[in-house]
Amino acid sequence: MNISLWQAILIGVVYYLGITGTPWLTALGSTIIQKPLVAGVLVGCIMGDPVQGAIIGAAIQLPFIAYISAGGAPPTDPGLAGTLGTALAIAGGVKPTAAIALAVPIGLLGTIIWVIHMTVDVFFVHAIDRAAAEGNMKKAKFLHIVPPQIFAFIIGCIPVALGCYYGSGVVTNIIQALEGRPLQALEVIGGLLPAIGIAMNLRAISKPGILLWYILGFIVAVYLNLETMPIAIIAGIVAYIYTSIIAKIDETGVPAMAGGPDPDDDFDDDFE
Repeated sequence: MNISLWQAILIGVVYYLGITGTPWLTALGSTIIQKPLVAGVLVGCIMGDPVQGAIIGAAIQLPFIAYISAGGAPPTDPGLAGTLGTALAIAGGVKPTAAIALAVPIGLLGTIIWVIHMTVDVFFVHAIDRAAAEGNMKKAKFLHIVPPQIFAFIIGCIPVALGCYYGSGVVTNIIQALEGRPLQALEVIGGLLPAIGIAMNLRAISKPGILLWYILGFIVAVYLNLETMPIAIIAGIVAYIYTSIIAKIDETGVPAMAGGPDPDDDFDDDFE
């Protein structure tokens, strides 16, 4: 399957929208598109096969399920793995397990884009500082949004679009050349890679403060026989209530009681 030019450009736009710091989808959280599952569905829609895009995206998501970028130094780029990896996997007609082995190295290449992005953004920051020192806030706002996003679009959209447009045929030829034992070995490797992400996730879940929530979710799923959607809704409500209570405690130092008095109230006024 060949990827047309307009499809390649749209896939590049999907990757750009998932880059951390992109402001256009802040209401949804721009990094949600960085998730290979979400990116895979969008790429599948662009290529006319959303179901296969979801299947491949979900497979690619597993090695990155515990992904975290600490200190601005990401070890890999799940967004590039999810977009370019899914596109090339669909074009090459490979199985999801082989798609994982194809996408993981692509994600490692994404760190180059991130380093270039952050390096050039330093110059924009200094320009903003100079504009602020001059009292020209209009210029500072312009420098804060427009030039960085233009540069992010260039280094994000163009490489991915070129990779999709010119790389689909190359990947297809490689997959055909690997038919037999080599491709089977690639699929076995791809089948093992999700274990890394799952193991990292289990390691985080094993902490005492998180393990109880995992056990609660397991009990709700197994013994109440609820579907995924109601469990997700219940989890969202519980998470909102829990974080609201924790935020209140952090702010006042006093546990917030439902229907109770506000700790900020001045009780002395009631006796004056």
